[in-house]
Parts: sequence; C-alpha cells; structure tokens
Amino acid sequence: MSGKKINVDLYARKKRWKIALSIIAVVIVSLSMYYTNNLVKRFAAQEQRQMTMWAEAVQNHAELMNYTELFFNEVSAQESKRVELLAMAYRRFLAASSNENTSVYLEIIQSNISIPVIITDSDNNITLSINLPKKHQGKEFFDADMQEDFSIYPPIKIDIYGKESYLYYNESLIYTELRNVLDDMFNFFISDVADNAAGVPVIILDQSQREILSFGNLDASMMNNSDYVERQLEIMSDENMPIEVNYLDGEKAYIYYRSSDLLRIVSYFPIVQIFVFTFFIIVAYLLFSYARRSEQNQVWAGMAKETAHQIGTPLTSLMGWIELLKLQDTPFIGTTEMEKDIDRMKTITERFSKIGSIPTLEPHDVVAAVNDTMNYLKRRFANNKFNFDIKIPNREIVIPLDAALFSWVLENLTKNALDAMEDHGDLTVEMTEDAENVYIDVTDTGKGMQRSAYKEIFKPGYTSKKRGWGLGLSLARRIIEDYHKGKIFVKSSIVGQGTTFRVSMKKSS
Repeated sequence: MSGKKINVDLYARKKRWKIALSIIAVVIVSLSMYYTNNLVKRFAAQEQRQMTMWAEAVQNHAELMNYTELFFNEVSAQESKRVELLAMAYRRFLAASSNENTSVYLEIIQSNISIPVIITDSDNNITLSINLPKKHQGKEFFDADMQEDFSIYPPIKIDIYGKESYLYYNESLIYTELRNVLDDMFNFFISDVADNAAGVPVIILDQSQREILSFGNLDASMMNNSDYVERQLEIMSDENMPIEVNYLDGEKAYIYYRSSDLLRIVSYFPIVQIFVFTFFIIVAYLLFSYARRSEQNQVWAGMAKETAHQIGTPLTSLMGWIELLKLQDTPFIGTTEMEKDIDRMKTITERFSKIGSIPTLEPHDVVAAVNDTMNYLKRRFANNKFNFDIKIPNREIVIPLDAALFSWVLENLTKNALDAMEDHGDLTVEMTEDAENVYIDVTDTGKGMQRSAYKEIFKPGYTSKKRGWGLGLSLARRIIEDYHKGKIFVKSSIVGQGTTFRVSMKKSS
C-alpha cells in the first residue's frame, strides 16, 4: 500500500545507528569470545596434559607393581624350596638311625635363622620354638592363633623319646615382612591413585570388576547408587582404557578414570558464554525497546492532549458563531454542513484526548461503526477516480469497542490506500467473522509493497508521502493491539497490483 521512502530523516538515521551499534556489539562480543576461547583452550590443554601425565605415572607405577609382583613370586618360589628343605632336614634328622650320618641335616637345621619352627606334644604343649615372631614369643601352649599362622604347611609327625610329637613350620620372618611391605605398598598405591592431586575422577575395581576397591574425586553420596556408578564407568571406558594392575597372590585390579569435572565444565564454557551474551543482548534490547516505547508514548500522549486542547478553544467559538447564524432572519445555507464538520472536529478532538490514557471499551455494534465511518469517507473521497465497495453483514455484531478510536484506524487505512492508488483505483472494505473474531479487510489496487516492508510500515516515521510524519499506521497498531487487544497486519501484497490490510478483533475481552 506504500513504497519504501523515508520522508522523516530521523528514522533513516536511527536505523543506521542501530546497524552501526549492532556491528560494534558483534565485534566486541566476537573479540571477547575469541580471547576467552583461547584461554579456555589453553586451560583445557593444560588440564589434559596433567591428566595424561597422571595416567602415564599411574601406568608406570602399575608396571612397577607388576614387576614387583613377578619378583615376589620368584622369591616366594625360592622361599617354598627353603622351607621344604628345612622340613626335610628335620624329618630326616629325627628319623635317622644311630649309625646314620646326620651332620648335613643338623647343619641345615642350625643355619636356619629366619624360618619359624615349633615342636609340640600331643597335647599342644610347646616343647621347642625357634624364630617365632614377637606376638608368639614366650608362649607355652600352641593356641588357635598360632595354629592359624602355621596352617600354610602341614605339620610333620615325629617321635621324640617314644612320645608322639608334631613339628610345625612357617614362612620365614624376612619373607613375611617382605609380604607385609608389599601389601602396604599396594594399598598405598591404590589410595594414592584414588586421592590423586590432579583431580582425576577414579574408580578402582577388583579382578571380577564388580567390587569397588576404592574411588576418588567423585560424589561419595552417589557411589552407593549402582546406576550412577555404571554411568561413570561407561563414561570412563569411553574416554580411556582401564589400567590393569597385578598384585600379590595373583590378584588384579582395574583403574578406570576420566577427565576432571573442571575440564568438562570448562569445555562447555564457550557455549554457556554464547547463551549468556545472547540472553544479555535480548534483555538489553527489550529494556531499551520498552524505554523507547514508553518515551514515545509519553510524547504522543502529551502532543495529542495539547492538540485536543488547542482545537477545543476555536471549536467552542465556532459552535457559538453557528448558533448566531441560526438566529438570523435568513439562515445561512451552509449551516447544516458546517454543523457536520463541527461534529467531525469534536470526534477528532475526542480521539486526541484519549491518546495516552486507557480507553473504556463498551459493547458496540462494529458493523454500524464500519458503516458510519466508511460512508463518511465515501462522501469525502469517492469520485470518478476512486470506487468504494463496502461488504459488511446486514446484522449487528457487538464487540468491546471504542468507536471513536476504531474509526480513526479505518480512516488511516483508507487514506493510505487512496495515497497508494494515486489517481484512480478500487477500495474494498470487507467484514467477516468466526466464532471468536471479527475480521475487517481493507484492500486497494495500488502500488503494493515488498514482503520486507510488511513490518517496517508500522514503525513511526515510515511513510511514502512527500508530506507526512509516518505516524498513521503506527497509531493504528497502538489502537488495535494495545487498546483493543486485537491484531493489525499486512495480509497480502503484490507489487503493482495492490495490498490488503487485515484488522482482527475478539468478540469478547
């Protein structure tokens, strides 16, 4: 209905400023995000290096543990042979005949300085003890605690001076101490892995991979939740292969680990930053738009009320002069038409006085409102150049309405349509309805517009006329959408063929 031509240079300047500020904002945000992303990447790379170094250290330590376990197995095999040799020496020495040379066996027995040996009678009374650990030293009876410690090897039944006795023996004290040291070393290794300073979440499983030996840098309250544990193990398996560790007695442990929570959080920081910037820009835009609209509303309201006040004074005077003309002996022939124009000016004054305040909507026949307004405009503008076609129902349709402001909307749409058609054309006003809404379509056969202008034309300052402020459609939208909670929009437009505006209003508010 109108081409794109800015008569008021303020709108063009404001649009250019918006574009310039938007470009500056995008540049600032881009530079900030580029710098932040570089910091995040550097931090993430450092975290990744720390985790990699930790994993390599654990792997090396695990290999050392595996080597120690192999070494201990070799020591254990040698220890078993020493113990068996000592047991054989005792057995041969005690079973030897009087003429048998037992010096070799005696030498083996006397050279034992680390293997514990106990000889008891049939009633478990200790008759001889050698190389006992401190907790068993001084005991005279072979109690249950000693029986458990000496249960690794079966006792040797011997005969001493015709009495039945038993010889018990165990691993050497050095071997036992070595085992304890290695057990402590393994436990320390597991604890150190779980409580790593790198902050790497860790779960250590036993050989069956069902029982948790230890864990670290995870929510302890959630570790009793099997679903949580399974999810963590799945994440860890996807990120890294578990580290296998061998320890004493041929058992194994599996170390599962993943990147630290801090690294995972940092990796999402750029995305969060984008959302924060976007949210900030949207909020800032909405606040500035609201402030701008509030300022515009105040300016409009002040201007409208001042206009109504300025018109009111001469209008009252004109009404007085018309009354004087009526009192003359020969009434002036144009008095009737002058009264119509005075009534029209009253309506205009009423419209301006309502801008800036919330109007009171009353049940009103919208069919009559459209008919009255279009008949008035038809008398003023219909001629050989313009044809008016009014298609409205022949019955009442009552909706909440401010008739004066609604008539103003129809006038603005009609005048814009006539301006778009310039010298000639057809103007059609058609009203339809459904169960909830009433629709008024205003169609012209004018110049039409591009789709990109559908929303622009409702902004203050947008006009195609050589003389005009571009406020008509903006004011129409304010009246329909803000006051009547309806909608006004370009329904369709074809360049060179015409445009259809639609006003949609609810039947009940």
